[in-house]
Amino acid sequence: MKSTIIAGLLLPFFLITACMHKKEKADLIITNGVIYTADSVSVHVQALAVRDGKILATGTCDMISSGFSAPEILDLQGKAVFPGFIDAHCHFVGFALGLQYVELNGLKSFDEVLARLQKADNRGVKKWLVGRGWDHNLWEKKVFPDNEKLNRMFPATPVMLIRVDGHVVLANETALKLAGIGTKHQFGDGQVGMKNGRMTGILSETAADLMRETVPQPRGEELAALLRRAEQQCFAVGLTCVSDAGLDYNQVMALDSMQKAGQLKMHIYVMLTPNARNISDFLMKGIYVTDKLVVRSIKVYADGSLGSRTARLKLPYSDAPATSGIGVTTADSVNKVCKLAMEHGYQVNTHCIGDSANDMILHIYASWLKGRNDLRWRIEHAQVVDPADVHFFGDYSVIPSVQATHATSDMRWAPQRLGAERIKGAYAYKTLMMQNGWIANGTDFPIENISPLLTFYASVARQDLAGFPAGGFQPGDALTREQALHSVTVWAAKAGFLEKTKGSLEAGKDADFVVLDQDIMTIPIGKVPEVKVHQTFIRGKSVFR
Repeated sequence: MKSTIIAGLLLPFFLITACMHKKEKADLIITNGVIYTADSVSVHVQALAVRDGKILATGTCDMISSGFSAPEILDLQGKAVFPGFIDAHCHFVGFALGLQYVELNGLKSFDEVLARLQKADNRGVKKWLVGRGWDHNLWEKKVFPDNEKLNRMFPATPVMLIRVDGHVVLANETALKLAGIGTKHQFGDGQVGMKNGRMTGILSETAADLMRETVPQPRGEELAALLRRAEQQCFAVGLTCVSDAGLDYNQVMALDSMQKAGQLKMHIYVMLTPNARNISDFLMKGIYVTDKLVVRSIKVYADGSLGSRTARLKLPYSDAPATSGIGVTTADSVNKVCKLAMEHGYQVNTHCIGDSANDMILHIYASWLKGRNDLRWRIEHAQVVDPADVHFFGDYSVIPSVQATHATSDMRWAPQRLGAERIKGAYAYKTLMMQNGWIANGTDFPIENISPLLTFYASVARQDLAGFPAGGFQPGDALTREQALHSVTVWAAKAGFLEKTKGSLEAGKDADFVVLDQDIMTIPIGKVPEVKVHQTFIRGKSVFR
């Protein structure tokens, strides 16, 4: 009787204890890893649990295994895990379209370009021959080519070759005629190359835009197939979210349709081009948000590129005193965009390379923003900033949205463009980061390599893949590893108003993460370009292995 009474008294205790230790159900547990959360609390944890595409909890292996059960458990065996990488500025649709073009990156002469085109033309049957990626700065004679040889080689085929920066194209006579260039249009100074009274085929800025618009674009399933290929290449380098810097209405709707049909898993933050259709059908109707798509920013161009000498500088180019670059928009047109953005809750993101372009836009921003704010207007690239203008970023909460690999791609010739003094205010990522305490980082792909690991490497090492220069290019503006990681995760998310759901591995956020075969936070920095992506997850589902 006594033992029965005691057992009866202990039974509720055992039931309560059992309930307290009942494990919560999850869909996936990853354990035994070095998991960098990129949040403000933890440096790294060992395990995490996922349910319904969201992170349930993070912690030690014992904490997660004792608190959760799941049908799928992934033992990382000591591998490193990071939040899914986010590209704060790229051209995802442009990258997809480029998959159908002839690859010209890295070629060392125009003759190599012609040979690559001839080989491609022999294989193809398309009406247009389009190539992308040539860079005259890599050639022995660092001057723009002309179209004389193209005209002889392809007398009946329209040919357009896009420079690596996208701001200049070379077109043959057949392509020029189809675009009506030379007979129907007027362009600003320096946008149409001339030699002895004839067009050389070199077109820049708005003239280049017209030529690109003339080329027939894929639609329907052809476009969808290219976008799916582009997405898979993003997953393969650990990208789980991208910010596409300048899309038209039809392109946005194609992405939206594919995402809703389950054909695209990538989360995309859209910057709209400021054309009439985008303004009437998107901006004027307010912010557009779905499960995978955010449309709430508008992209403006203030100038061109440094490599093609179309970036707008305050003083002439040191290696071309006859030009200071090209301004591709006016203060009045920018103010009109800013007014619309203010009225409809949109972010303004402006492409600024040269110090004159940065100066103009920063002053315009200041007139609208008035002071510190959380509107997150951005300067895209912020490549050459007069030290006297840097304070605008902090005074008006302007986000510097940079691409670290631009510094390591340009460093061999940029000092000649800018001169010994002006180069000191170029690619100044740490200086810019300090203005607000954070910075957004991207690649600008397809202009640069798509890999965020190379962005991380260039941010910290300030060297190219050959380890040049010793000690790094202007190393005082290098980021720490933690800053570089945040710039491609949580800060990149914040730059697109996505920090509540993406960018760090915290309970309640999307379970987007990437498993690497080495720990980029501890290995020698020179080894980072060798690191491979082992697996990529979006919302707890493996999308690449």
